[in-house]
Amino acid sequence: MRILYQLLVVLFMMLQGAAGKHFIPRPFNPCAAQNGLCFPGICRRPYYWIGTCNNGFSCCRRYVEV
Repeated sequence: MRILYQLLVVLFMMLQGAAGKHFIPRPFNPCAAQNGLCFPGICRRPYYWIGTCNNGFSCCRRYVEV
């Protein structure tokens, strides 16, 4: 009976550890957060400049006409 309690404690601890790691963290990309793409050089049509990417490229977003 005592082994049963110890096995339940080990199982509970394993479930707690697995629940805390549900995704692989990725570096934050502010360009992608703004629905942009990284291009070398300047932004050409149909894109416009919205910022700079982490690697020094231009962050460009496509024109959306309403």
